[in-house]
Amino acid sequence: MQPALPSLTTVPLRIAVLSSISWSTPPAHYGPWELFASLLTEGLVARGHDVTLFATGNSTTKGALSWVAATGWSEDSSIEPKVAECLHISAAFERADEFDIIHNSFDFLPLTYSRLTSTPVVTTIHGFSSENVVEVYRRYNPNNSYVSISMANRHPDLHYAATILHGIDTALFRPADRRTDNLLYFGRIHPHKGTEAAIEVAHRTDRPLVIAGIIQDQEYFDLRIAPHIDGHNITYVGPVGGSERLDLLGSSYALLHLIAFDEPFGLSVVESLASGTPVIATNRGSMPEIITPHVTGLLVSNLDEAVAAVPVVGTYDRQAIRADTASRFDSARMVDDYINLYRSVWASPPPGI
Repeated sequence: MQPALPSLTTVPLRIAVLSSISWSTPPAHYGPWELFASLLTEGLVARGHDVTLFATGNSTTKGALSWVAATGWSEDSSIEPKVAECLHISAAFERADEFDIIHNSFDFLPLTYSRLTSTPVVTTIHGFSSENVVEVYRRYNPNNSYVSISMANRHPDLHYAATILHGIDTALFRPADRRTDNLLYFGRIHPHKGTEAAIEVAHRTDRPLVIAGIIQDQEYFDLRIAPHIDGHNITYVGPVGGSERLDLLGSSYALLHLIAFDEPFGLSVVESLASGTPVIATNRGSMPEIITPHVTGLLVSNLDEAVAAVPVVGTYDRQAIRADTASRFDSARMVDDYINLYRSVWASPPPGI
């Protein structure tokens, strides 16, 4: 018989949070999965729960830290990713009996361990790298509680326990005292993310563009992006973090997020909005769930519409943009949503367990 549900407001749950180990948790610059795991972990600890974060050794947390890889494999080329990942996942599941909930924020591989324990597993699906991986999610769906990070990212073959939109620490972000005329591209430099489209909009509106983010596709950067970089009209500042990140987001005229794929979520979009900076985004994926049209930004279908949107979003109230975003996307709301899900899963685990 399942033990009686403890009151989550008085009795702490023992929760294992399994983070990705591409980067540290939280990441120094880029690392959306690691950032999510950190915000969730720290929020749970702040509410009195007993949380063990499974992450890299150079991660930081107010909970307990368990690690196998000293650093992320993206930070140290001597680390063999699959070896480190297998040892990382097994380290968590070999301790499964110590926890009331295992929260998998890693991807599909931990699902293959989930039938080896009676501890309920909650899995946040950050996206599908290809249609092929859905086979794994489908196979282990009966004994997992899946969470989609947007309605747009739900796969029709899967059953979900909840949809929980990501949150951020909105207290960190706010409009800068001085707004520049710069357009901003903030994210991975990859054809699907629309870096080249952002450059085109900047040229057509005669505005400078600042490009920030990691280079994920070097050939694309070398052939399609680098030739435009002149340090004046088009500037590349690399991946940025800390105060530089906050200043850039808070002072830019607008963020261009002209994606060419159905993006599951967009943390950089939310961070921009929390900074009071409006967003012009392609009307695909989760963007309609994040942007409030004519309040926080505009959804567009092509480059002509993006160009036309630039002068419009400059008239929006930056404090209103921030207020709308803080009310919807603060990490406190996200943590509360997950606690409610843990309560439900603990009381009534999936039938496969």
